[in-house]
Amino acid sequence: MPSIRHLVFPYDFSAQCRQIVPFVRTLTERFDARITLFSVVPPTFDAISEEMGGPQLRKGDDAAGWIRNLQVRLDAALTQEFVGLRVDRIAACGDPALKIVEFTRASSADLIALPTHGVSAFRALTIGSVTASVLRDAPCAVWTATHAETQTAVPLPRTVLCAVDDSPCAVATAQRAQSIARRFDARLTLLHVVEQVSDLTWLESERRLQDHVRDEAREHLATQMRASGVDSLLRVAVGSVVETAAEEAKREQADLMIIGRGLAAEPFGRWRTHVFGIVQRSPCPVLTV
Repeated sequence: MPSIRHLVFPYDFSAQCRQIVPFVRTLTERFDARITLFSVVPPTFDAISEEMGGPQLRKGDDAAGWIRNLQVRLDAALTQEFVGLRVDRIAACGDPALKIVEFTRASSADLIALPTHGVSAFRALTIGSVTASVLRDAPCAVWTATHAETQTAVPLPRTVLCAVDDSPCAVATAQRAQSIARRFDARLTLLHVVEQVSDLTWLESERRLQDHVRDEAREHLATQMRASGVDSLLRVAVGSVVETAAEEAKREQADLMIIGRGLAAEPFGRWRTHVFGIVQRSPCPVLTV
């Protein structure tokens, strides 16, 4: 991601969306990008959120009327918060995730920024369906807010943690993370997680084997990173990917975690489980590139 020229901000008028506005503004200013506020009314009128407020159309009203109503509200939204920026406002009707992905692809957008809506005891157990679908299908990078009722996205990240695996995409992910961290003047740390090789860690032979696996992974990745011009600190931790990534983000007091999405094409691969789990558990926003 050498540059962000066009950022799509799916906006549903919720408190979670409003909480991430300062970060969206800072990101847009840093990259001199333009924003598209993109709002979608679901095709089923019963699905309309009460948080959207304003005049509600009846079930008998046509979709065009709903879109006109939504466009009026969208045109008046965040005018002060985004003053001085290049902002387009587009209302649509349909499946929200599908429409977001379709618009992002058609407009060649570089980034989607959206909350995860972890706002209740039930929803805290999983990321929202729209977020999950966008993460899976988006043709560009996706920024997701902290999975909590109160968002903790700082306008200007100072500490960035980039989780890299051992796939061919690891170097590209690290390079993008380094570029982003430099744009924010932030400190970047790379994190690689190796699985625990044995439950018998009290045995010296098992500890030596674990150390060997960890050291070998560190040397392999360090060599790759040096050859590709990535000069950030590299940490190699032992444990399960999701839990360890979240723990390291907390330990590093990271303002942003970056992960790659190069393995998203694998229909039942580990990547999807890892990405959704990291987004859900991370103490900070997550950017998938």
